Amino acid sequence: GFFVLYLFSVFPRTLSPAAVGWGLVCAAMQIVNLDELKRNGALWQGRRNILATDRALASGWRVLDELLGGGWPRAALAEVLGESHQGLPLVLPLLARLSRELRWLAWVAPPYVPYAPALAARGLRVEQLLLIRDVSAGQRLWAAEQALKSAACSAVLVWPEQVRTAQLRRLQLAAEQGDCPVILFRPSSAAGQGSPAALRLRVRPAPQGLEVEVLKRRGAWGSETCTVPIQGGDGLSRGMAVAQ
Repeated sequence: GFFVLYLFSVFPRTLSPAAVGWGLVCAAMQIVNLDELKRNGALWQGRRNILATDRALASGWRVLDELLGGGWPRAALAEVLGESHQGLPLVLPLLARLSRELRWLAWVAPPYVPYAPALAARGLRVEQLLLIRDVSAGQRLWAAEQALKSAACSAVLVWPEQVRTAQLRRLQLAAEQGDCPVILFRPSSAAGQGSPAALRLRVRPAPQGLEVEVLKRRGAWGSETCTVPIQGGDGLSRGMAVAQ
């Protein structure tokens, strides 16, 4: 369906109706396609919003896909807040699927060196992994932006130290340009900071796996939670990497 949006602009009150005439009220009309806004997740709705299949990337976790309305947002910025290693198992099924493509899986400044045998055991083709290390704190987001703009990556993961809102906006634009999701792993303390990310999740270890709370999701409510049944929980993510 279409929604007709009228934008009105009137003359200042200092001018009398006699001076300007009531007929001089200016109106601008713009045609907005509601279906297109819904499909792109750009329209807020007071219920759980389902992303179009071509705008979502299935996470590989059924309960998480239900929470997110289909999966990770495609070609968009997402944030996972928690301990630096805890959110990694959430994205591994997606990475395993994307690794079958010819494009790179870029990891920018991970706090641990990825352990190839463990990743391979989870179905990830490690030859598609592009590890970007020894990057200064101030250059990590810049490196991620270049990876996104190259259109040579199917996913970009970043562990930043210094984050500015302007940089996050640039990442979002670069993700759209490169048709590639970018996922930032940030500390839980960042939850109180504003962000233009399309998706923000907070993760915590739970007895049955990993508790995931939606802090922000474009076009829908936040504050919903689920428990992703990750076997091994916190120990699994540590087992996939070795300390630098």
